[in-house]
Amino acid sequence: MSGNEKTAAKESKIGSFFKGVRTEFRKIIWPDRDTLIKQLVAVLCVTVIAALLIAVIDFGAQNLIEWLTTVNA
Repeated sequence: MSGNEKTAAKESKIGSFFKGVRTEFRKIIWPDRDTLIKQLVAVLCVTVIAALLIAVIDFGAQNLIEWLTTVNA
């Protein structure tokens, strides 16, 4: 197989890949605006709650470590 044949085969594989990507993108059912907003609000709420939970655990762990280190001093 010559260099030109290898290049043509590689280009054919790349072209086939992008055709498949385009076909898959056409199958996507995009959400309407109301659904998108509801899902966005849900994600933001869960993110804020998780951040607060992590902050509380971090604050508690920090205070526990400080208390444990002062007990032995």
